[in-house]
Amino acid sequence: MPEQQQIDFERIATAIEYMYTNFRTQPSLDEVAAHVSMSPFHFQRMFQQWAGVSPKKFMQYLNVSHAGNLLRSNQLSLFDAASETGLSGTGRLYDLFVKIEGMTPGEYKNGGRNLNICYCFSPTRFGEMLVASSGKGICYLAFSEDKDRMLTELNELFPNAAYSEQTDELIKKVIRFFGLNWNNPEEIKLHLKGTPFQLKVWETLLKIPEGRLATYGEIAEKINNPKATRAVGSAVGDNPVSFLIPCHRVIRSSGVLGQYHWGPSRKKAMIGWEAVRKD
Repeated sequence: MPEQQQIDFERIATAIEYMYTNFRTQPSLDEVAAHVSMSPFHFQRMFQQWAGVSPKKFMQYLNVSHAGNLLRSNQLSLFDAASETGLSGTGRLYDLFVKIEGMTPGEYKNGGRNLNICYCFSPTRFGEMLVASSGKGICYLAFSEDKDRMLTELNELFPNAAYSEQTDELIKKVIRFFGLNWNNPEEIKLHLKGTPFQLKVWETLLKIPEGRLATYGEIAEKINNPKATRAVGSAVGDNPVSFLIPCHRVIRSSGVLGQYHWGPSRKKAMIGWEAVRKD
């Protein structure tokens, strides 16, 4: 089943990429299904199971200009709107249940020496996930079809740590979160290796409500450093816990979605999926 779930996500991601690329012509169900080598009936059913809506409804969230429209559709700023729009249903804000603990200067400098890091692979609706725990909190979360790449990046973050492939209670919480418990998530604690500036940016990302987007410039304004847009971009790109800290919700001021460490198709899938859940 996990292998089939990965295959299904790859087809979904390919279909969403095709929708993004061809949104101006509004491709039909038959066209999208043919692009991923499926019958319209089976593609519609699989997409409905994955997104909770039909491909046709999903399409309206995949117009490239929609990103810009989201940023301008509310008179309040995105961050001010969070307190009004993010407190119920599937719009629950991550900062209500995710807490960040930065590593001590010693832990940061010594590359994780004396840390015992547990990790495991697990299937999710966004593809294969690698999640790791330091015992104090989740320290890494990534999505990729390349397991070696994820393990290499984890090791580069903590080159002096001891590793074991097993699940602790912290990892189990994340797996449950990516299972069924989206509306009433358990509190998830993060134990992150980052500079004070990076931690500040990551904490700010947590305040972007589900289904909404923010620009790098808005993040810089929020941390009272409006000229630090490039540094913000670097900090966003260095986020070690994909999705839990929602770096996929950050876009360029032009409305273009931009790149994503774990693939632009996956970013588009995450944004689109959250948008339909919000409504």
